[in-house]
Amino acid sequence: MKFVFITFLPILCLAIPLPDILPKLPQIRKVQSTAVKGKLLCDGKGYEKARLKLYEVDPIKDTLMSEALTNENGEFELSGNDTEWTKIDPKLNIYHNCHDEAIECWRKVEIVIPDDFITEGETPAKTFDIGILNINAVLPGESRDCIN
Repeated sequence: MKFVFITFLPILCLAIPLPDILPKLPQIRKVQSTAVKGKLLCDGKGYEKARLKLYEVDPIKDTLMSEALTNENGEFELSGNDTEWTKIDPKLNIYHNCHDEAIECWRKVEIVIPDDFITEGETPAKTFDIGILNINAVLPGESRDCIN
């Protein structure tokens, strides 16, 4: 049996039993998932060890759903999930130093994952393929990140 504790005064606490049907009430929040894959090139070769982070964008602090490094060919695949009241807003952050090793902080590229690639449930039904991305280029919205 579960109890709810109601405090009337700092010293007085009252325990009220809750019916056993309470855990069976429907959840309003939903588990949602997404997946993303691609390949990063620097000077025409696969860029190894770029940092990748899959986030769910929130107003106060983004939720990290998954993270990984690109493999020796520059390839990656990430998936993750989060429980939200509304549809999740996933994004992929790519951190790298292609042609930038001497400068402090990482180059950062954000890619928004389209709503079509959000699945209700813990396992994504579709994977968003960003294709082959040449990170030599300065991409739109690129910034610097020293903390990532």
